[in-house]
Amino acid sequence: MSTRQGSGEPQLIFNVAHGGKLEGTVKVPGDKSMSHRSIMFGGIAEGTTEISGFLEGEDCLRTLDAFEAMGVRIERSTGGQVTIHGQGTHALTPAPQAIDLGNSGTGMRLMTGLLAGIGLPATLTGDASLSVRPMRRITDPLAQMGALIRAEEGGTPPLRISADQPLSAIDYVCPMASAQVKSAVLLAGLHARGTTRVTEPDITRDHTERMLQGFGVEVETGHLTAAIKGGQTLQGTRIDVPGDISSSAFFLVGAAMTPGSSLVLENVGINPTRTGVIDILRLMGADIQIQNSRETGGEPVADLLVTGTQLKGIEVPESLVSLAIDEFPAIFVAAACATGTTVVTGAEELRVKETDRIAVMADGLKILGVDIVATDDGARIVGGPIQGGTVDSVGDHRTAMAFSMAALRATGTITIIDCENVNTSFPNYAGIASAAGLRVTSTQSAAQGKTQGTS
Repeated sequence: MSTRQGSGEPQLIFNVAHGGKLEGTVKVPGDKSMSHRSIMFGGIAEGTTEISGFLEGEDCLRTLDAFEAMGVRIERSTGGQVTIHGQGTHALTPAPQAIDLGNSGTGMRLMTGLLAGIGLPATLTGDASLSVRPMRRITDPLAQMGALIRAEEGGTPPLRISADQPLSAIDYVCPMASAQVKSAVLLAGLHARGTTRVTEPDITRDHTERMLQGFGVEVETGHLTAAIKGGQTLQGTRIDVPGDISSSAFFLVGAAMTPGSSLVLENVGINPTRTGVIDILRLMGADIQIQNSRETGGEPVADLLVTGTQLKGIEVPESLVSLAIDEFPAIFVAAACATGTTVVTGAEELRVKETDRIAVMADGLKILGVDIVATDDGARIVGGPIQGGTVDSVGDHRTAMAFSMAALRATGTITIIDCENVNTSFPNYAGIASAAGLRVTSTQSAAQGKTQGTS
């Protein structure tokens, strides 16, 4: 659900005229998950780390600012070029004040594990939305390792990390599939005594394991396990960040569900733990071709050619849910435009993202005339006509962009309110989408209230 607080700040609104198609070539911003990790790992490494393709969105810039506050010298150039002059963990100093991570759940969870393992005292805080997101899923296993972390009642931020004795390794079985939980525990284990092992119920993205190996760290990986021996040192390296498949997902859906569209998405990361959205759309009948496959920095990359067609409803295999968890707002829109019924189950993690994404998407799609029934762990969506209307993104960047793509198949203009946080992952989204054929304009309006997610 969501709650509102009064706010006198201007509010970003997307107005999207109905119809059109997507054409040409699009290059989406750098991968958000990799951009976060490149700053964190470069910040604790010994030697220089050069990053290209860094996502200059608000979330990742908060992580960069945090490491500067802890004494790391970082040079920023135009076009996503970042140089980090690392001097190892011993050169880090406590930030002079609380570290504000804005809207970034990834930044909050990964940095908590990293700083707890190092034993660097810090207070991590965030905006209204982040401040109600659950953190016990990381603080509980970190406490088992010996970390001293104080949270608010209910286990929410701010998180106050106290310096104490070195942590001890654990074998941790995650109750849910979450790359952020896995990464937080592994990063704490990087500086713990012994070998830390994490086992998950399903496959999740493995950027942490891959990138640590790129920094010279030995990581043992299995089908659903990852293990790391404490006491290892990272060495500076070069990181080329590909385009973010989560940002590409909106264009994949928009082009795939709109007959007449033909769109190329260049230089997109196609890590197999992230390609669930492609697999799901193909099951719905989407024409998506992978071209020019290659590898950079240990990560697979390709260009994606999408040709529009009429999609069909499906029962989404639960085995693909964890591989597409961030892309479900867009997948819900694809289902609304498909022929027949789409059923999503096993996606309860959507309830505790930046917002309750199941509720936000269901509320908005109902306003647009879609037959959708929300369930505890997903939704049942009957495809059909989409009408115009005004919907609330509830301050969630992914729901805002998903609703905008629905206008391609709508019968009237769709207005989306509370879109400020789109800049956290996709700077200049409206401009790039407009150039590809989406009839979107953005305006500022006096806010009637500011939204925050609850869980």
